[in-house]
Amino acid sequence: MTSSTLAAGRAQAPGRRVSRFVSIGIVVLILVLLIVFFVLPVIWLLLAPTKTAGQLVSQFPLSFGSFSQVGQAWQHLVSFQGGVIFVWLKNSAIYSVGSLILTLLTSVTAGYALALTKFRGRKLLLTVTLVVMIMPSAALVLPTFLELNWFHLIGTVWSIILPFSFFPFGVYLVYIYFATSLPRDLLSAARIDGCNEWQVFWRIAMPLAKPVVGLIAFFSFVNNWNNFFLPYLVLPSSDQFPIQVGLNQLLSSTPSFNPVAGKGLNITSPELALAIIIAILPVLIVFLFSQRALVSGMLAGATKE
Repeated sequence: MTSSTLAAGRAQAPGRRVSRFVSIGIVVLILVLLIVFFVLPVIWLLLAPTKTAGQLVSQFPLSFGSFSQVGQAWQHLVSFQGGVIFVWLKNSAIYSVGSLILTLLTSVTAGYALALTKFRGRKLLLTVTLVVMIMPSAALVLPTFLELNWFHLIGTVWSIILPFSFFPFGVYLVYIYFATSLPRDLLSAARIDGCNEWQVFWRIAMPLAKPVVGLIAFFSFVNNWNNFFLPYLVLPSSDQFPIQVGLNQLLSSTPSFNPVAGKGLNITSPELALAIIIAILPVLIVFLFSQRALVSGMLAGATKE
């Protein structure tokens, strides 16, 4: 190694140290922002039901109150309108699961047809699916409302289940999977062995598509469970509300946000925080039990033998 090479290495060393410090600084900044804007609010939400409304204001935000206060908040919550929160949870389960079943039936079959069959208008249908997929859901609320009103479905369970069942992202995901990962020779061999198209789809394609079906099921369920805008517009009665719309009604009954409507009720900030925790528990449970399917679905088609 010559002296000129050593000198060049020494000259570059300070620059490398500066670059390393800058990289570490950026990572630390991102972690701090993540903690401030995500982790701390979640911790506050989990601790809020352990304190009274006054303690939430006067005490340190991340301090723990008492388990007895959690029990009191629970009693106030379940006594609100005769335990209507359980009705909201039941409605959310009916809407989400009912829509999920129809979503799987339509998305998997439509994606399979778009990927493996040739018919007139196939490219146009695929283009329309892509356009609708990237459109904001709020843009379709008005035409959906008018269509539901035309068929006299406003205020019924079908006004939620049918629109929720339309999941273009699932159709496109299945299309990509079948178009890139399903061996055509395997399907041809099944046809040669005497399988009709339905048997090819059900006995060959479906078992291989379990990972992507699980992925669609998870995203569809989460999307259905968290949907607020459409149920808020088409459901007139509190007994029909899903939990997300019910939380809005609960919020309007909290004195901190609505002193007039919330006067005389035991619904305060701790009860509202407890209701939010209860609302997200089903999604959290589904996520915990479907992690393997999610990982398999995301990696499906990523590698080939």
